[in-house]
Amino acid sequence: MVLFLNDISGSEVLLILVFVLMFFGSKSIPGLARTLGKTMRQIKDASSDLQDEIRKSGADMKKDLNLNGLMEDTARDIQQPLDQYVSDLDDAVSYQAPPRVQAPPVVDASTSEVETPPTANEPSPSNEIDSLEAPKQ
Repeated sequence: MVLFLNDISGSEVLLILVFVLMFFGSKSIPGLARTLGKTMRQIKDASSDLQDEIRKSGADMKKDLNLNGLMEDTARDIQQPLDQYVSDLDDAVSYQAPPRVQAPPVVDASTSEVETPPTANEPSPSNEIDSLEAPKQ
């Protein structure tokens, strides 16, 4: 409303009032002003009701979305696999092989002889035979 009045000078307002007085007469101007005031009040009330309704629906939507809870759930879903990867990496870095246990000797029931299985450092007899039979060129 203030912008509207900045563009109109005092003489223009006086000219508008003269035209209103000529077209509507002096008896109907108070009724027109009253009706115009009521109409403007109804428009203002409807506008404020609409703004309130928009604010309420926005708050309801925000409450229904529960953005904080959604963000926390997403962060937790992302954090769990990352924590698992970190613990797996820590386990792999700090891994210590279990000590080797010497296998008990194998007893052959038919010959009553005790055979000791080869250790990891000793080659198995089949490997020795394969290496002896392979022709060298």
